[in-house]
Amino acid sequence: LIYLFNSNITLGKNGVPVAENFRLEQSTIADTVQAGHVLVKTLYLSVDPYMRCRMNEDTGSDYLRPWQLSEVADGGGIGVVEESKHHNLAKGDFVTSFTWPWQTSAILDGDSLQKLVPQLVNGRLSYFLGAAGITGLTALLGIREKGHVAAGANQTMVVSGAAGACGSLAGQIGRLEGCSRVVGIAGTDEKCSILVQEMGFDAAINYKKGDVAKQLRELCPGGVDVYFDNVGGDISDTVISQMNQNSHIILCGQISQYNKDVPYPPPLPPDIEKIQKERNITRERFLVLNYMDKQEASVLQLCQWIQEGKLKVR
Repeated sequence: LIYLFNSNITLGKNGVPVAENFRLEQSTIADTVQAGHVLVKTLYLSVDPYMRCRMNEDTGSDYLRPWQLSEVADGGGIGVVEESKHHNLAKGDFVTSFTWPWQTSAILDGDSLQKLVPQLVNGRLSYFLGAAGITGLTALLGIREKGHVAAGANQTMVVSGAAGACGSLAGQIGRLEGCSRVVGIAGTDEKCSILVQEMGFDAAINYKKGDVAKQLRELCPGGVDVYFDNVGGDISDTVISQMNQNSHIILCGQISQYNKDVPYPPPLPPDIEKIQKERNITRERFLVLNYMDKQEASVLQLCQWIQEGKLKVR
């Protein structure tokens, strides 16, 4: 079974994706595996917000290739080797790739795959696409490279999209790295409850209920020192307006803007941009792929926290 980006439906830069943008087909793959290649069975696929950009002819990023019409979609994936003609991979090995095709079985170049060690994540293989994968790396390296978090500095961190894969990790990592107070923003009471009860956030705001600005003032009486921004738009404008002098925005994502034809990062409204400049608030584009020299050590750190129960994963 293969999942294709559909040529029959035009989406455009402005618009919400729908099921009809894709189609599922049955196909066959080669009978023989060539030297250097492996036959894999797909176990997990990661479906992520950045993929909306890949549905445009121009992704807006030089590191992201647009999905081609009537070709198999791809992204982060994990599978198990069923037959190998690669010197470093054997039947039964678990492997991953950032360009895994969305199909149940595939023949892939063994050099494009990374072998996984399930014991590092207590056997939870899917974590290598989340807490111990690009998602976890984005949270950890974003905080370390752009958050300027210092233990004992009594810093308050706010996380938007806090119940998402990245946001839920970012809040916990902010605490582990030294923030004294962590407040999340999410879209349901259930999500807010999980953030506080399970993930160790001090508080969480349901942005669909009540006055977000008023709740932020109450929950962050000393202002906001670090903002892990996943969403952009009105929520971010509200948070930025309550940020302190010389504070820092970790520009992780702007998911409220992905269905619109705007540059990345989207420009701030003039009044919010004025606040940012007057208070010397940093807001620099962050791309985890620029820090791959720190990948191995960072993944080991994430795995250690998972094994110790310090990083909770849903």
